[in-house]
Amino acid sequence: MPTRNINLTAEQDAFVEEIVRAGKYQNASEAVRDAVRGLQQRLQEDELKVELLRTHIKAGLDALEGGAFTEIDDADLDATLDRLSTSAAS
Repeated sequence: MPTRNINLTAEQDAFVEEIVRAGKYQNASEAVRDAVRGLQQRLQEDELKVELLRTHIKAGLDALEGGAFTEIDDADLDATLDRLSTSAAS
């Protein structure tokens, strides 16, 4: 297994020591590897969210180009947004 030296802040080091002492991990390396796995997972999830957002944006733009939209004037905007947020919460 490759070895890598890393620098932690005092707070991070204290946290790692605390969770090792508490028995949650056998040693600091194990804790840091788990943290890296968590980072990898979060980055993958972020990429999926961005891809989903791109898909929704494209669908919205396609709908606009196809004329599939309802025009709302400024006076009705607040009421429309309230209705949408109420139906989304249900």
